[in-house]
Amino acid sequence: MNIASLEDDPVQAALIESCLTKAGYSCTVFHTGKSLLTTLAKPHDFNLLVLDWEVPDVSGLDVLHWIRDNQGYALPVLFLTSRTDESDLVVGLQAGADDYMTKPIREGELVARVQALLRRMNPITQSNEPFSFGVYDIDPINNIIKLHGKEVVLAPKEYELALLLFRNPGRLFSRDVLSTAVWNREIPATSRTLDTHLSNIRRKLQLRPENGVRLNASYALGYRLESLLDNETT
Repeated sequence: MNIASLEDDPVQAALIESCLTKAGYSCTVFHTGKSLLTTLAKPHDFNLLVLDWEVPDVSGLDVLHWIRDNQGYALPVLFLTSRTDESDLVVGLQAGADDYMTKPIREGELVARVQALLRRMNPITQSNEPFSFGVYDIDPINNIIKLHGKEVVLAPKEYELALLLFRNPGRLFSRDVLSTAVWNREIPATSRTLDTHLSNIRRKLQLRPENGVRLNASYALGYRLESLLDNETT
């Protein structure tokens, strides 16, 4: 897998390259947005882009706009930013970023987010074989989720939501994506349907740190199931 990294700070660029190379990826570093755009405008074999927002000549946000306007949404993009305001993160996601990570860079998190994006964009044929996620056992054939070996009773839509989250650990889902995936339609922001279902699965499945998981929720950004264990799945 080939990854392009846009980062003007030499120390940060070296850190990103080192992290991804150690994880088994090929990483090409670009120090200016213009040089990256010049390369992207030609045939290339990049599988994913890691874009720093704050680049002096052509910002990562401008690069992202160009990619989505000219090359569509096939190429996954991970945004790296020092900005922590929710409004800024919303801008990046609405511009077409698939995920974001705030600085300082944490090696394990960077690799995990890259892996999650590559799995999502280049999926292996989805299997209905049972799988485990920490203390949870999921059986997609029989629509069963067990916690510590005991089946948890879920309503049909609660189960679909939980299965989607367990199959995509670390992925940030917007409200629209979740509602379309589970209800086949967008649910109005004024409706509490999605929030109620997410609250129910958090409570019923005890999605909390003592069970090695956390369901992060932001009304504006979306929802992400995070593993707090070293080994997310088996």
